[in-house]
Amino acid sequence: MRSVCGRARSVAFRALVAGFSGCREVHALCYGRDMNARHGTLLAVAVVAASLTFGMLALAIGRVDVGVQLVYDGAYVRIASVAHDSPAQLEGFVPGMVVVSINDTTLLRLPQYTYPDVTPAPPPPATPEPTPTPSPAASATSSAGPSPDGSPTASNPTSSAAASSPVASPGSSPSTLTSASPAASPSSVAATAPTATSEPTPTPEPTPLPNAVPGGAVDNGGGTGGAVAHPTDGPTAVLDPPVPTPAEIDPATLNNLLKSAISELQAITPYNLEHGSGDGWTITYLGGNYVYGLPSRLFFVLIVGCLILAGGVWLLASGRAGASVRPLAVPLAVATATPFLAWPLLATWFGPAVAIAGVLLPLGMVPLADALAERVGEVEVRRAVRIITAATATGAVVIGFMRLGLDASNFTADWARYLLVGAIPLVPGVAAAIPIARTASLEPGAGAGPVRSAELAVAGATPVLSLATMAFLNPLLLPLSAWLAAIAVAGRFTVRPLARLLSRAQLQRDLVVAATEAERARVAADIHDDALQELTLLVRRLDGAGDAEGAAMGRGVIERLRAICGDLRLPLLDDLGVGPALDWLVRRIETLAGGEVRLERSDRVRPPPDVELAFFRVAQEALANAARHGKPPIVVRYHATEDGAVLSVDDAGPGIAPGAADLAEHAGRFGLLNMRQRAEQIDAILDVRPWPGGGTHVGLQWRPH
Repeated sequence: MRSVCGRARSVAFRALVAGFSGCREVHALCYGRDMNARHGTLLAVAVVAASLTFGMLALAIGRVDVGVQLVYDGAYVRIASVAHDSPAQLEGFVPGMVVVSINDTTLLRLPQYTYPDVTPAPPPPATPEPTPTPSPAASATSSAGPSPDGSPTASNPTSSAAASSPVASPGSSPSTLTSASPAASPSSVAATAPTATSEPTPTPEPTPLPNAVPGGAVDNGGGTGGAVAHPTDGPTAVLDPPVPTPAEIDPATLNNLLKSAISELQAITPYNLEHGSGDGWTITYLGGNYVYGLPSRLFFVLIVGCLILAGGVWLLASGRAGASVRPLAVPLAVATATPFLAWPLLATWFGPAVAIAGVLLPLGMVPLADALAERVGEVEVRRAVRIITAATATGAVVIGFMRLGLDASNFTADWARYLLVGAIPLVPGVAAAIPIARTASLEPGAGAGPVRSAELAVAGATPVLSLATMAFLNPLLLPLSAWLAAIAVAGRFTVRPLARLLSRAQLQRDLVVAATEAERARVAADIHDDALQELTLLVRRLDGAGDAEGAAMGRGVIERLRAICGDLRLPLLDDLGVGPALDWLVRRIETLAGGEVRLERSDRVRPPPDVELAFFRVAQEALANAARHGKPPIVVRYHATEDGAVLSVDDAGPGIAPGAADLAEHAGRFGLLNMRQRAEQIDAILDVRPWPGGGTHVGLQWRPH
């Protein structure tokens, strides 16, 4: 058994390593360059390793602590103490109870009615039917001679035989006999003569029942406590023993029983022991359902946990479950498998093991919760989600330790702990799946689309179903198995067709954006290589001819064409990045806005080229709108780190109308639509809203996944 589970554990760890490699190829150790996510992955691996180790120890020990301490007081074996949150407390055992039996060994014999085997007495011999004694007249008539037809009267054999038998008449004494007929034949007289003169055998009287007492009752020696029954009631019930009596048991055997693990226990309170009777005793019972079959159950649960861990990492890391949950391969598999891997610790009912399980359960959910919180769009919402996650995890750990000091029948603490543990991944999963910002309609389709939202919601809810399955463990693994089957069916017939449609739409959008950029670059190159060269030559000729005014006009046209080329495709963006490009853009817009335009930037790293281009285009459109519809001061902020990039443009104008961003497509606001397309292309979040005191805020946030 242990070797099989060890092989399953090695398979699980090999799957973990394979999952790490797959995640590294796609997102640089599952979550790109995010150090917090790397720490979360390491925490997930540590939790699953600890769960497997302690689960194997529970399987190797294979015993249950029922939570009672026994003591022998010289007469009875009593319960000295009952541990909190133990099977004994759950079944109603209290200190001071007298033990009736341990592990099917009787320690105290309680009076019970028994029915002894009684051999029935043989029935009395059957009494012949009496024949009436003939009267003297009849005798005289019989002796008168032959009948008219010539035959003797006593010639009837039956009558002769009956007359020759001495029979006691009913109610007469045994000596009362019938006499023979005088007219009988000599042979008959000779045969009957001895019978008439000898003493007849008396009829035996019924034998009285043993130990008969007046009134017809029978005392079988049970004393005053014996039950009384009538002869017609069958065997008599006997109270055996008359009083509660300790069973005769060897002291060494008793000592071994007190030290051995308890699988079955029966006990009775002193009050019930004193006031009980043979009709029934109130006994508290702890059956073997806590112990019998425990190794096989522990083995089954550990195998299920290892299969969920290995299969989950392989399925998620391969991308078969969806692109959005592919980076969540390790934390999601660990969060789903941890309840099964920690269940053997709970099944032992051993205080330290239960405390360890109470810590492992919330810790197994934390890496997944942190990874889901990283996918929450708004910074404020993400911060709130992380605070809730930390609070629920702390509360679950505290209740897990407090549970050791509470009564086992207090199920409120158990439900509270499971609800808090389930809320750890569920809250960030829902927050990442459902856009909370007021400008949710401008969020990118890839970032907040229905497919991604469904995948993140399922990722947050799956560990909750795993917890429910652990709480109501059954061979079918319901409701987790039903949940996974529903996910597979929905993915096959609903999510995948929808994902194909969305992928086709995103591909068309990306092709349009790419074609637009290519056309911009071509036009800019044509202007730079053709028109600007000709204008530069013309300006030199005008200077040589002494036409200063014409040369100045030519230089003005050259500057405007260069600005147009920069708008179409800025070489500085490709060479130095979006930071220097924003410097150039701010200086150019400041001349058009007629006021202060300030740039605050901190760009220690450069995002990918497509991200830099999208940021530059969004800033370009936002600054153009601020110069046309707003007023100075205009503040541009750009920050780029390993965790992502953030851009914001704020002006002091009247502000965009509420709801205008949602109606941009219908109102023909192509600038807002262009910004939305740029954000969707890089899977970033666009936030356009008016400030309460006036002005418009345009924000763009991108995070590597």
